[in-house]
Amino acid sequence: MKRAKLAVTLTFITNGLGVGSFVARIPDIKAHLEISNATLGIILLSSSVGVFLALRPSGKLSAKYGSAPIAFRATLAVSAAVILLGFVFNIAWFCFSLFIFGFTSAFQDVAMNSHAVALEHKSGRRMMSSFHGMFSLGGLLGGAIGGAFSQLKISFSEQTIFVALIVATVAFYARPRWLPAEADRHVFIKEEKTKRRPGLLWILGFFGFCSAVAEGAAGDWGGILSRETFHASHFISALPYIAFSATMVIGRFSGDRLAHRFTAPKILSAAGVVASLGLAIGLWMGGSFGVVFGWFFLGVGLSVVIPLLFSAAGTIAATRFKGQVAPSQAVAIVSGISYFGFIVGPPTMGFVADLIQLRWAMFLVVALVALLTTSARFAQTD
Repeated sequence: MKRAKLAVTLTFITNGLGVGSFVARIPDIKAHLEISNATLGIILLSSSVGVFLALRPSGKLSAKYGSAPIAFRATLAVSAAVILLGFVFNIAWFCFSLFIFGFTSAFQDVAMNSHAVALEHKSGRRMMSSFHGMFSLGGLLGGAIGGAFSQLKISFSEQTIFVALIVATVAFYARPRWLPAEADRHVFIKEEKTKRRPGLLWILGFFGFCSAVAEGAAGDWGGILSRETFHASHFISALPYIAFSATMVIGRFSGDRLAHRFTAPKILSAAGVVASLGLAIGLWMGGSFGVVFGWFFLGVGLSVVIPLLFSAAGTIAATRFKGQVAPSQAVAIVSGISYFGFIVGPPTMGFVADLIQLRWAMFLVVALVALLTTSARFAQTD
């Protein structure tokens, strides 16, 4: 069990590392391509489309063959996709590489989350929030690497090769440590295929959607807002995402303990209050400090949302809807609806930012995360 926990932990870190190292270089890429906020938003849509298209097959394959072999192969694919991402020849290539990166990352994401659900069920303990804390730790490390490499004028392509080597090394190290594929392999029957998916999973997915839009905005636009609106330096413009990732790490490492003590529904409601108020105050304050302040509290609030929703989806599938939907499929359903936020978020934020300025466009995110305060009654697992 400890070996499998280590494998899941390291894989979550690599997933965050790839994302964080890219996010920190978005302002550099935007300047290199000489594009507007609206154009950047449309380009970032490529990654979201890749994520969205991968969610259904990743859930089915993880259920059919077990999440362990899928997680290993997906992690290797992510390392290759990271290298493709580093060569920003033009807009068309950037869109293509982002699509591949999103597609492979989603396969890795669903497989590792499905394995985390299996570990929770076998151990009888909550671990999902801590695993997602490792994702945020990876994002924090990736953001720091990206910010430092940018400040030192090290090319993005050299950075991606460095990150890809780390990811590939972890994939081979973790491979023998996963639980056997049989641990969460799901046997399908014909009657099962015709059953409708529980509506509750779609509701949980909606709250995940609100969180995903906010997480995407935190990664995509924090650096742009700091550098272009408040004229921050290369490294300072990476600080909002670093602050966001740091609080996501702290919050997620505390999330399982808090959920045990206060229950997951109460924590989800409180998360909406903290995230919406903190971001609103930071945006009102303005300046680089205000952006860091807002992103800090946005991270505190959002840190527990996705892991608690995924955990609830897997538990509900294994108990209340046993035989109707596999836990890996439930995670994929909630993931698919949630990550639709990454599809509509970037272009929407880009267009609105060009109309009313990015600072005020971020209040759309404030409104969405405020909706999380109503999520309590839907996340009950008992």
